[in-house]
Amino acid sequence: MDLAFDSHLAARILLTIPTLGYGFVTMLADFNATHATNPVWTPHSRFHVVWQILSYALIALVCLGLIWISGPLETERLYLAATLGGAVFAAFYLAMLTRPVFGGAMYDPNGIQPFQAPVGRKGAMWDVNVTVFTALTAILATGVIAI
Repeated sequence: MDLAFDSHLAARILLTIPTLGYGFVTMLADFNATHATNPVWTPHSRFHVVWQILSYALIALVCLGLIWISGPLETERLYLAATLGGAVFAAFYLAMLTRPVFGGAMYDPNGIQPFQAPVGRKGAMWDVNVTVFTALTAILATGVIAI
Protein backbone atom coordinates (compact mmCIF):
# COMPACT_ATOMS: atom_id res chain seq x y z
CA MET A 1 0.00 0.00 0.00
CA ASP A 2 1.52 3.26 -1.13
CA LEU A 3 0.61 6.49 0.57
CA ALA A 4 -0.01 9.52 -1.58
CA PHE A 5 2.24 12.56 -1.14
CA ASP A 6 1.77 14.80 -4.14
CA SER A 7 0.37 18.10 -5.37
CA HIS A 8 -2.79 17.45 -3.33
CA LEU A 9 -0.96 17.24 0.01
CA ALA A 10 -2.57 20.38 1.45
CA ALA A 11 -6.03 19.14 0.44
CA ARG A 12 -5.31 15.71 1.94
CA ILE A 13 -4.30 17.24 5.27
CA LEU A 14 -7.29 19.60 5.30
CA LEU A 15 -9.70 16.75 4.48
CA THR A 16 -8.12 14.54 7.13
CA ILE A 17 -8.83 16.96 9.99
CA PRO A 18 -12.65 16.94 9.73
CA THR A 19 -12.59 13.21 8.92
CA LEU A 20 -10.82 12.54 12.21
CA GLY A 21 -13.29 14.90 13.88
CA TYR A 22 -16.51 13.21 12.80
CA GLY A 23 -15.01 9.74 12.79
CA PHE A 24 -13.11 9.53 16.02
CA VAL A 25 -13.55 12.62 18.20
CA THR A 26 -17.29 11.83 18.28
CA MET A 27 -16.36 8.53 19.91
CA LEU A 28 -14.75 10.44 22.78
CA ALA A 29 -17.67 12.85 23.01
CA ASP A 30 -20.48 10.28 22.77
CA PHE A 31 -19.23 6.97 24.13
CA ASN A 32 -19.42 7.94 27.78
CA ALA A 33 -21.87 8.67 30.60
CA THR A 34 -23.34 11.71 28.82
CA HIS A 35 -24.54 9.59 25.88
CA ALA A 36 -23.93 5.89 25.19
CA THR A 37 -23.75 4.79 28.82
CA ASN A 38 -26.08 7.44 30.22
CA PRO A 39 -28.32 5.62 32.72
CA VAL A 40 -31.28 7.96 32.11
CA TRP A 41 -31.36 7.26 28.37
CA THR A 42 -33.52 4.40 27.19
CA PRO A 43 -31.57 1.31 26.08
CA HIS A 44 -32.83 1.77 22.53
CA SER A 45 -31.55 5.36 22.43
CA ARG A 46 -28.14 4.16 23.64
CA PHE A 47 -28.17 1.50 20.88
CA HIS A 48 -28.79 4.18 18.25
CA VAL A 49 -26.03 6.46 19.47
CA VAL A 50 -23.51 3.58 19.45
CA TRP A 51 -24.68 2.64 15.95
CA GLN A 52 -24.15 6.26 14.88
CA ILE A 53 -20.68 6.44 16.45
CA LEU A 54 -19.54 3.20 14.82
CA SER A 55 -21.03 4.19 11.45
CA TYR A 56 -19.14 7.48 11.48
CA ALA A 57 -15.90 5.71 12.48
CA LEU A 58 -16.21 3.21 9.62
CA ILE A 59 -17.11 5.93 7.11
CA ALA A 60 -14.06 7.87 8.32
CA LEU A 61 -11.82 4.83 7.78
CA VAL A 62 -13.08 4.53 4.20
CA CYS A 63 -12.50 8.26 3.68
CA LEU A 64 -8.99 8.12 5.11
CA GLY A 65 -8.25 5.36 2.60
CA LEU A 66 -9.68 7.48 -0.21
CA ILE A 67 -7.61 10.44 0.94
CA TRP A 68 -4.25 8.78 1.63
CA ILE A 69 -3.89 5.53 -0.33
CA SER A 70 -2.48 6.22 -3.77
CA GLY A 71 -4.27 4.92 -6.81
CA PRO A 72 -6.24 5.89 -9.87
CA LEU A 73 -8.79 8.71 -9.95
CA GLU A 74 -6.94 10.64 -7.27
CA THR A 75 -8.95 13.86 -7.57
CA GLU A 76 -12.26 12.04 -7.76
CA ARG A 77 -11.44 10.06 -4.59
CA LEU A 78 -10.70 13.28 -2.73
CA TYR A 79 -14.03 14.72 -3.82
CA LEU A 80 -15.79 11.51 -2.77
CA ALA A 81 -14.17 11.64 0.68
CA ALA A 82 -15.20 15.29 1.01
CA THR A 83 -18.76 14.48 -0.08
CA LEU A 84 -19.09 11.71 2.51
CA GLY A 85 -17.82 14.06 5.21
CA GLY A 86 -20.16 16.75 3.96
CA ALA A 87 -23.07 14.32 4.25
CA VAL A 88 -22.22 13.67 7.92
CA PHE A 89 -22.09 17.40 8.67
CA ALA A 90 -25.23 18.14 6.62
CA ALA A 91 -27.12 15.51 8.61
CA PHE A 92 -26.03 17.23 11.83
CA TYR A 93 -27.29 20.62 10.63
CA LEU A 94 -30.56 19.12 9.35
CA ALA A 95 -31.14 17.44 12.72
CA MET A 96 -30.35 20.72 14.46
CA LEU A 97 -32.78 22.69 12.30
CA THR A 98 -35.59 20.14 12.53
CA ARG A 99 -35.35 19.39 16.27
CA PRO A 100 -38.71 21.12 16.96
CA VAL A 101 -40.36 18.44 14.81
CA PHE A 102 -39.15 15.57 17.00
CA GLY A 103 -38.64 17.36 20.32
CA GLY A 104 -34.84 17.33 20.16
CA ALA A 105 -32.42 19.51 22.08
CA MET A 106 -28.84 20.54 21.49
CA TYR A 107 -27.67 19.28 24.89
CA ASP A 108 -28.85 17.41 27.99
CA PRO A 109 -28.76 18.89 31.48
CA ASN A 110 -26.45 15.99 32.44
CA GLY A 111 -24.28 16.38 29.31
CA ILE A 112 -21.79 18.89 27.97
CA GLN A 113 -23.16 22.37 28.59
CA PRO A 114 -22.93 25.42 26.29
CA PHE A 115 -20.07 27.80 27.06
CA GLN A 116 -19.63 31.57 27.20
CA ALA A 117 -19.07 32.92 23.71
CA PRO A 118 -15.50 34.24 23.34
CA VAL A 119 -16.70 36.89 20.86
CA GLY A 120 -19.99 38.62 20.13
CA ARG A 121 -22.62 39.88 22.51
CA LYS A 122 -22.05 39.59 26.22
CA GLY A 123 -23.85 36.66 27.83
CA ALA A 124 -24.23 34.72 24.56
CA MET A 125 -23.73 30.99 24.91
CA TRP A 126 -22.27 28.67 22.27
CA ASP A 127 -23.14 25.02 21.87
CA VAL A 128 -20.08 22.76 21.82
CA ASN A 129 -21.34 20.57 18.95
CA VAL A 130 -22.31 23.52 16.76
CA THR A 131 -18.99 25.22 17.45
CA VAL A 132 -16.85 22.17 16.69
CA PHE A 133 -18.85 21.04 13.65
CA THR A 134 -18.90 24.56 12.19
CA ALA A 135 -15.11 24.76 12.48
CA LEU A 136 -14.72 21.28 10.94
CA THR A 137 -17.14 22.15 8.13
CA ALA A 138 -15.08 25.26 7.34
CA ILE A 139 -11.89 23.15 7.25
CA LEU A 140 -13.63 20.60 4.99
CA ALA A 141 -14.72 23.40 2.62
CA THR A 142 -11.16 24.74 2.58
CA GLY A 143 -9.94 21.23 1.74
CA VAL A 144 -12.35 21.05 -1.19
CA ILE A 145 -11.12 24.40 -2.46
CA ALA A 146 -7.53 23.12 -2.16
CA ILE A 147 -8.24 20.11 -4.38
